[in-house]
Amino acid sequence: MIKATTYLLFSIFLYFTALSSALADDNVALNKLYTHFNDAFDELDVSRLNSIYSVDACYIPESQELEIALGRDKIVELYQNFFGKVKSRNAKLEVDFRVIERNIEGTSATDIGYYLIRFHPSDDAGEPVSEFAGKFVTVARKRGDGQWNLTVDTNNKAEASFYFNASPSSNLYYGRQFSALNSLQNNQDYDND
Repeated sequence: MIKATTYLLFSIFLYFTALSSALADDNVALNKLYTHFNDAFDELDVSRLNSIYSVDACYIPESQELEIALGRDKIVELYQNFFGKVKSRNAKLEVDFRVIERNIEGTSATDIGYYLIRFHPSDDAGEPVSEFAGKFVTVARKRGDGQWNLTVDTNNKAEASFYFNASPSSNLYYGRQFSALNSLQNNQDYDND
């Protein structure tokens, strides 16, 4: 009886150890999605978005003028237009995320958090750096090869203070640690031209 109990306890221990390891691997893989976003924004390179979104993903933009984008190609097209506007101004972008909640169930994961986008005008524009922030919810699906892709992405505007005041959560992406731009009115949207 003692051997059976010991074997059962050891089996339970191994199961939870394996489960914990798999969850840690999933968190690492999900967090990489945000570093891919950072790279795409830093380089204004929409091709990097192909590894983020699933082929059948949908993006629900904050803008009332834009409909829901169905499919990775449509999502990439939206970013292509956005990045194109930035490139035409010889400007640069930075983005950062703070995930405050993650729920993983099987091959599906939902992240909730805040983002901050910084717009760096060209040197000759004579304009200060501006930023805008928002809240987001994403749903990701784990592929057969263990990689994760976003299937749903939605966001809306929020005060930048929410991003800055978000507390880190264990194993969740917490970004680059942008400091506040005190000289700016937060959430200045440069896309009003």
